[in-house]
Amino acid sequence: MTTPASVGDDREVESAVLAYLDRHPGASDTLDGIAQWWLPRQRYVTARARIHGVLSRLVADGVLQLRQLPDGTALYALDAARRRAPRSPAS
Repeated sequence: MTTPASVGDDREVESAVLAYLDRHPGASDTLDGIAQWWLPRQRYVTARARIHGVLSRLVADGVLQLRQLPDGTALYALDAARRRAPRSPAS
C-alpha cells in the first residue's frame, strides 16, 4: 500500500538520485553502490542546507547568536539573554 509518507520518501530518493546524476552525468553503480555512496552524500548536502536554514531563522528570531571566527567559520550558540533566563517546561 502506498501512503503519503512513502510517496514523499520515494520522491526524496528520486530527487537525490537525479541530483547526483546532474553533478556526475557519467556515473553508474549498483543498487548497493547507489545506496552506500550516492544517497548519503546527497542527503548530507540536503540536511546541511535544511540545518543552515533553521539556524539562520533561530539567529533572526534572537534565539541563537552567530559569531564569525577570523577564518570565516560560523559559530552558533544560545543567545546570552536566553542563557540567563529560566527555561519554561516543555509542553
